[in-house]
Amino acid sequence: MASVIEERLSELGFEIPQVAAAVAAYVPAMRDGDYVLTAGQLPFVEGALPETGKVGEGPGLVSPERAAELAQLCALNALAAVRGVVGSLDRITQVVKVTAFVASDPAFTGQPAVANGASLFLGRVFGDLGIHVRSAVGVAVLPLDAPVEIEFVFKVED
Repeated sequence: MASVIEERLSELGFEIPQVAAAVAAYVPAMRDGDYVLTAGQLPFVEGALPETGKVGEGPGLVSPERAAELAQLCALNALAAVRGVVGSLDRITQVVKVTAFVASDPAFTGQPAVANGASLFLGRVFGDLGIHVRSAVGVAVLPLDAPVEIEFVFKVED
């Protein structure tokens, strides 16, 4: 039987990708009791970053709108990591926390709008179960020069 959440993703035009390979010595996600915590998820598409660089306004920068799209990819990759740990996304009972890191041009202060790419996506996928607490942090640089990296905490049931 197909997962209800995966069917919803399909209706929204998305497919769960393969779990992104770790870029160092860690695992993509780990269960601890009723929670699955993810490592920082980069916006990989088929193993590559579609954009690199800092987020901001102006030439040579990743636009905030594009960065929000990349944040959505981070959330999709997180769902792949969670499915790899618990087997079915239907076991998620709550999106608990989202922590977004945005590689920011020094003048850029729109990190919350970038993080909304992930938050709004999770709301469309999970409805009220997608409501979560969140932090959006501007940083100087991220691994592999990614514009966005996001960590997630999901509550799950057996």
